[in-house]
Amino acid sequence: MAKDVAKDWYTAEAMGGGITRIHEIHVASWLRCNIWHVRGRDRDLIIDTGMGLRPLTEEVAQLSGRPITAIMTHSHFDHAAGLHQFSDRCGHACEAAIIAGPTDANTVTDTGYVRAETFTALPWAGFDHTQFHVKPAPLTRLLDEGDVIDLGDRVFHVFHLPGHSPGSIALYERETEILFSGDVVYDGALIDDLYHSEPDVLAASHARLRELPVRTVHAGHFDSFGRETLLQILDEYRDGGRRVGDPDNWIAGEMEKGGAE
Repeated sequence: MAKDVAKDWYTAEAMGGGITRIHEIHVASWLRCNIWHVRGRDRDLIIDTGMGLRPLTEEVAQLSGRPITAIMTHSHFDHAAGLHQFSDRCGHACEAAIIAGPTDANTVTDTGYVRAETFTALPWAGFDHTQFHVKPAPLTRLLDEGDVIDLGDRVFHVFHLPGHSPGSIALYERETEILFSGDVVYDGALIDDLYHSEPDVLAASHARLRELPVRTVHAGHFDSFGRETLLQILDEYRDGGRRVGDPDNWIAGEMEKGGAE
């Protein structure tokens, strides 16, 4: 059955405390990342930019006219493909070359997750999933462990937490104990077998998270959660659970559970 062109591509959900979760509503829930918008006094943050198939700042009203710093938690296609839409682009040096010269291989676009079933509607007439490729978005600022992102009335500290990818970072606000974790941890099956993933390094990053005073995790995928769930996820991964494994089998399972929407 032919798919319609979507009237709306994004939805925005207020999470409280000046934080909004933005979704690409026609990207399947098992793939779409959480695009986080943090409102600041002097400027705003966008943490991850999704697949970039429609312009964020034009289609999400609350972003219009605001000075925005866009943060790439890592360079995988589902998180960084919209980065080119922003002029102030930040990420870790380990993945700067990837986003400056993206290919289907180095952004893991070719790993089987981008398929017809990924989309429930089309971003524009004639779109085909084989046309999707990440556009170059050279970073304008390199971030590393200990760096600070200052919005004027709130401050986020950068943690370098590799393992899922070499340049994976998280942002932590000490005052609220909020962590934006990217794909270092989320409440789902974790991926540690990509071409530049290192499970032992990811385990070390998880050990660091255990020691961090965290009240709320706003993750790269799925729902937000608190410290108790964070520790449960880390325990289950440590004990051999929470792996995606074969993408085809995992996606089929998610589709059976109704995960297309």
